Amino acid sequence: MKRTALTVLCLLTLLGSVVKAQVSNERLLRAAEEPQNWLTYSGTYASQRYSTLRQITPANVKTLEQKWIYQADSLEKFETSPLVVDGIMYITQAPSDAVALDAKTGRIFWIYRYYPSPDARPCCGSVNRGLAISGDTLFLATLDAHLIALDAKTGHPIWNVKVANPAAGYVMTVAPLVVKDKVIAGIAGGEFGVRGFIAAYDVRTGREAWRFNTIPGPGEPGHETWKGDDWQHGGAPIWVTGSYDPALNLTYWGTGNPGPDWNPAQREGDNLYSDSVVALDPDTGALKWFYQFSPHDPYDYDSTQVPVLVDANWRGTPRKLMMWGNRNGFFYVLDRTNGQYLAGYPFVKVNWASGLDPKTGRPVQTPQPDGAPTFPGVQGATNWYSPSYSPRTGLFYLAAWEDYASVFIKEAQKYEEGRRFVGGRPASPIPGGQNVPSLKSGPINLWTEAAGHGAIVAIDPNSGEKKWKFNMTDVTDSGILTTATDLLFAGGREGYFHALNARSGELLWKTSLGGQVDSGPMTFQVDGKQYVTVAAGHALFTFALREGN
Repeated sequence: MKRTALTVLCLLTLLGSVVKAQVSNERLLRAAEEPQNWLTYSGTYASQRYSTLRQITPANVKTLEQKWIYQADSLEKFETSPLVVDGIMYITQAPSDAVALDAKTGRIFWIYRYYPSPDARPCCGSVNRGLAISGDTLFLATLDAHLIALDAKTGHPIWNVKVANPAAGYVMTVAPLVVKDKVIAGIAGGEFGVRGFIAAYDVRTGREAWRFNTIPGPGEPGHETWKGDDWQHGGAPIWVTGSYDPALNLTYWGTGNPGPDWNPAQREGDNLYSDSVVALDPDTGALKWFYQFSPHDPYDYDSTQVPVLVDANWRGTPRKLMMWGNRNGFFYVLDRTNGQYLAGYPFVKVNWASGLDPKTGRPVQTPQPDGAPTFPGVQGATNWYSPSYSPRTGLFYLAAWEDYASVFIKEAQKYEEGRRFVGGRPASPIPGGQNVPSLKSGPINLWTEAAGHGAIVAIDPNSGEKKWKFNMTDVTDSGILTTATDLLFAGGREGYFHALNARSGELLWKTSLGGQVDSGPMTFQVDGKQYVTVAAGHALFTFALREGN
């Protein structure tokens, strides 16, 4: 590990003068009241990725122009979601660097370079999704499963704790979440047979305060859903940031697939708490409730999507809701006080289940014959890409892979520490044809839309009706941002960044960024000007209205 300081004293002085205040717990709780900033991975604890900024409107969005670009020192996928605090932007770049930028100009204040151990073995790219902040301290989860606290003014490390053993397949790609005096993060590595967990660490010392194992051990509730020793390598990792309800004092996190991924015969039972949302007491880590979306999953349908918290009337009664666009192809509405299933609807073609039990939401599974395609395919109907909810339109927005399938092939596999443990493979449903590339865009003449395509979908949570859809030729890994002027921002693998009318889906503006969008757009304001930022390809792009608008 080595830190390269790019800061000079004058910039430190400037940075210190710009920072107005520490990011207190009160500020995190009231993040929605300071829309000029972006204080958590999804903007606020409710994770709606919705901004009340109003300068950019459907009438003037066509005058957006590029203001600055930050070129990352990495050719990996750029999945960061920036934080912005009082004019300073904090991002990560692959594999595990942290960077502080002037949010108005893009100039670099400092870079903290972290070189992960060569023992790290991520399944799906050496990526990082962002930082968390508390006071003047940033928190960075690294590819070799360390959690590091950094001084936000200088980038100097404050503490560094080893969370898990990277040689066994444990990695960290998640943006942590700060709740009160703890920073919460989980580990990835489901394709290596890890035993998943989420843990909280003291923001001052890095000492572990609690740990919740997402695969229950002997004597713990839920352990009966595993046979023999299967639980020891059962997966259920945590690799996307959760949400927090201060009134209920519950934090919600989605869990990944059970292992081995595609051979469920090696792990009989429902395999709790894989493919679930778990509601935890952030002070103790105690499990308050859970809801499992895909019991005994044979398709790698991680439930590592962002839990979106909404307070709204449900069938005429005010309720605390959780909305969830799941990789398994269903959109869910839960009561987040207790995990009660309220509704669920398919939003793409689904044939792995004929529907959901109307009382419990448990899927009625319909496994397809050997060699037949299963919809959705292995990358799912959606994935970790951040959705958005607009309180103005009452609609839930997500990035979807439509008409997309895989043929799942089971293979027996013995667990060996540090080696992939997946129990089979997915294949293209088109005989002799190539399927949609799973993680990165490829040459478009190698596959066709017959294998799948992307779309931004607007869902009415009350009925499941798709109010509108914006189709793309290629699939999309982009998150979504909505604003109080009924704008929706999203990108795709085609390299375009779009602004849509959030009520109708009408395309209002687009620009080519030259690389696929693998991040969630966000917005902020400095000196009275609203900016929109998104990472694409290997660069971070920031836009604002042309002067005079």
